Amino acid sequence: MNAILIPDIQILDILKNKPEVALRSLYSTYYRYVCTVIYKMIGDSATAEDMSQEVFVEVWNRRETLDVKTSLKGYLRMIAVNKTLNYIRSKKMNFEQEDAVLHIPSTENSSQIILEAEDLKNAINHAVDKLPERCRIIFGLSRYEEKTYREISEELDISIKTVENQMSKALKIVRKAVLEFQEEKNIKIN
Repeated sequence: MNAILIPDIQILDILKNKPEVALRSLYSTYYRYVCTVIYKMIGDSATAEDMSQEVFVEVWNRRETLDVKTSLKGYLRMIAVNKTLNYIRSKKMNFEQEDAVLHIPSTENSSQIILEAEDLKNAINHAVDKLPERCRIIFGLSRYEEKTYREISEELDISIKTVENQMSKALKIVRKAVLEFQEEKNIKIN
């Protein structure tokens, strides 16, 4: 791909008038970086490459309304991390659902239990989706990727204290969602 390397600051301006040129430059500059970010999270190079393509497709689809408040590199990283967390969450849920089906006791109440568990999962996912972006990313890395606070701090280049604070905030919000679910359904979750 013959791409003209354009400074980041100009790419945003060019993206609206000459989007193909800007996207080629963006792609040639950051594709490997985006692949690496995703690969570090999932450890599968083929999937990382596919998801990297999706990141640039998203940029293309948003080109008219793109509002980058940080650097382009940071913006692309944010999209990559969010896409990866969604991917991890969907994979983990698929495995959890399969495991749940295998362990359901065969009683008349099992369908009610399945529905309540599904409702609870949806309530938790909704709470997680509403977390502030940084908080959601840190929560996802901790809970869905099972990374330590130290690993998260190194990967996101933030202090461990920041990770702890963001996790505390996330857990309070998720706990509140679970309590509200319990009250709404009038059930007790052990």
